[in-house]
Amino acid sequence: MAKITFMGAGSTVFARNVIGDCLCSEVLRDSEFALYDIDAKRLAESHEILEAMNQTLGGYGTIKSYLGVENRKEALRGADFVVDAIQVGLYDPCTIIDFEVPKKYGLRQTIGDTLGIGGIMRALRTIPVLADFAKDMEEVCPNAWFLNYTNPMAMLSGYMQRYTGVKTIGLCHSVQVCSEGLLKQLGMEDKLEGRKELIAGINHMGWLLRLEDKNGVDLYPEIKRRVAEKFASGEKWDDMVRFDYIRRFGYYCTESSEHNSEYNYFYIKDKYPELIDAYKIPLDEYPRRCVNQIAGWQKEYEDLKASGSIGHTRSREYASHIMEAMVSGKTYQIGGNVLNNGLIDNLPADACVEVPCLINGSGLYPTHVGKLPVQCAAMNMTNINVQLLTIEAAVTGKKDHIYQAAMLDPHTGSELSIDKIVAMVDDLIEAHGDWLPKYN
Repeated sequence: MAKITFMGAGSTVFARNVIGDCLCSEVLRDSEFALYDIDAKRLAESHEILEAMNQTLGGYGTIKSYLGVENRKEALRGADFVVDAIQVGLYDPCTIIDFEVPKKYGLRQTIGDTLGIGGIMRALRTIPVLADFAKDMEEVCPNAWFLNYTNPMAMLSGYMQRYTGVKTIGLCHSVQVCSEGLLKQLGMEDKLEGRKELIAGINHMGWLLRLEDKNGVDLYPEIKRRVAEKFASGEKWDDMVRFDYIRRFGYYCTESSEHNSEYNYFYIKDKYPELIDAYKIPLDEYPRRCVNQIAGWQKEYEDLKASGSIGHTRSREYASHIMEAMVSGKTYQIGGNVLNNGLIDNLPADACVEVPCLINGSGLYPTHVGKLPVQCAAMNMTNINVQLLTIEAAVTGKKDHIYQAAMLDPHTGSELSIDKIVAMVDDLIEAHGDWLPKYN
């Protein structure tokens, strides 16, 4: 019987998906599930919903809750797998700060959880918490795998992989739906079955390097033809930035256009406000999602309670399949975020990269990809620069590295002067207060 600890179990919807997936697996369903959070109300709601789901699915598992930092070690003790889905500082106050302070300087964002000034600040307040997790894990569950779902993925996973002894893999939702979504948008559903693909790069900017149909025919020429037709038609749609990547860089990438619109110099520009409408860029998208999710959860919770019986259909999330493969010894392939160490030849060794990985009873085996197309590696490097400097800031405590990360962020650096960037970072640090450590 495995022990699976869920850090941030108050994230009820996500905990429901991952633990529900485990309860749908004959290999994992009789596991001990340890729910950990620092919010008593959210933790209690998650426990109630997950226990009802467990009973609906046969009652094989055992679910226990652990509240607060003082009970964290017990939640982790003896764990085989630790799933991380925390949000340090939540929407209020920290996400609000991440968006509202930069607005005063004329810097607008869409999601702000992976790169940009929002991603930098989120990493800086989360890495110290992960450092505490790692210290506890090294003491009470030294052989456990840490499955990180928390953003900014590359910064957090990269920190854990480089600076702790915890076996860490970063997991995202976007790899497994990338080519399917592209083909459906282009009316090429007949090419879905049996397709072959290769995706590699970094989290949220992994490149669909190869896409073939079941007969080995390259689908990119037809994809590019249809993309050109869509742009020529003058129509607008929700994924225009990524389709523009196909036009400009030759390849589609894993994460949504609302994310990728803020990972570069090109689309959100104060001097060219018409680009926002031209590419359908949803500014302030993440705060809207947070408000809607917070408002919608209580009704969903009451509806779930009233139903009495809560079922679950296994999702496409990687976590349960990884755990199942490691426990059973069967082989499973994922797109995982791991330390580069030569997997992608033209990206730095200490970057966290997203590449195909095989999982089995012996562990994790990343694939050597070789070189990315030069333009794809160059785009990735603009993001990796920020990731590595943010990690450096967290590890050294040097404020200069925060300034440098912000200066080298493509969107921030293309919009603001160096002096404004420094002033904005200082204001963000002050506004975050005790959510951040002290820097020198």
